[in-house]
Amino acid sequence: MHRIAVLASGRGSNLAALIAACSDGRIAARVVGVFSDKPASGAIALANESGVAAWAQKPSGFASREAFDAAMFDAVEAVQPDLIVCAGYMRIIGHAAIARFPQRMINIHPSLLPRHPGLNTHARALEAGDAEHGASVHIVIPELDAGPVLAQARVTVQAGDTADALAARVLAFEHPLLMATVAAIAHGDLRLDTATPQWQGKPLSAPLQLAGAQLLEASP
Repeated sequence: MHRIAVLASGRGSNLAALIAACSDGRIAARVVGVFSDKPASGAIALANESGVAAWAQKPSGFASREAFDAAMFDAVEAVQPDLIVCAGYMRIIGHAAIARFPQRMINIHPSLLPRHPGLNTHARALEAGDAEHGASVHIVIPELDAGPVLAQARVTVQAGDTADALAARVLAFEHPLLMATVAAIAHGDLRLDTATPQWQGKPLSAPLQLAGAQLLEASP
């Protein structure tokens, strides 16, 4: 059974979905640790309520970004994760920390990467006149939001959309997208421990697409 470590900075909605999916058997894995730069975050409160090991420190208590990363990822390494899921973790992770877990760290990002890396993605999609927007799960590499894209969920941009309205529609797909991706990794359909990601034994040539509530299907 896969061991999952979760990095989170916010209220923990993706973490809650992961814990529930592991508990009810939709994902053949368990969450073995939650790690945060926000000790008062909802994610840490949820970890404590759920009996999941938690580590949270303020970066301001460390001499440098590198020192904070080293301490946090020492704690991550101690729970021996097979997969690290960045679920609303709002700090850039340094090169040295990423190098400790090659091909084992994924992130969910609210845009159709490679479009709109970074922040304020919904407003930027509207400003760009995009016809489609959505969310992506990708492998974490040192460059921001630039790792191989594993899976995406798409939403149509509607006339009169605001950034908040678009964000709400994308959020409705983020949880099932992340659950489906983690389930596929835990089941072995999606493999990251190869030169390029593989889907059902073949190199992944394009991001997988969310179909229905949980299933992933290859892009046409």
